[in-house]
Amino acid sequence: MIKLFSRYMSVGILNTAIHWGVFALLMHEGNNQSLSNFAAFCVAVTFSFFVNAKWTFSSEATAIRYVLYVFFMGSVAALTGYLADAVGLPPVLTLCIFSGISLVAGFIYSKFFVFRN
Repeated sequence: MIKLFSRYMSVGILNTAIHWGVFALLMHEGNNQSLSNFAAFCVAVTFSFFVNAKWTFSSEATAIRYVLYVFFMGSVAALTGYLADAVGLPPVLTLCIFSGISLVAGFIYSKFFVFRN
């Protein structure tokens, strides 16, 4: 289980770098935060799904698994953002909190639901 979580966390680090990089690039090109964050999330979650399916969980990447994964991770992101807005958290703190929540919740959801054998 530790080895599996370590792999998932490694993918998460790359996923976070991709998300932040795409976000920064799109912001630099003059897009707003909402569009930039949504597009960056889509790119990063797609990368994360396929790498986790093959490398972390040694599972087949199917369309239904993709939809389940993206819907769950998107819901976690939206809920985290909603709650952060409600209590007035700074955006960088929201990103850090989301990263931690999505790491743990995403691993549990992936292991026991999306990629279960």
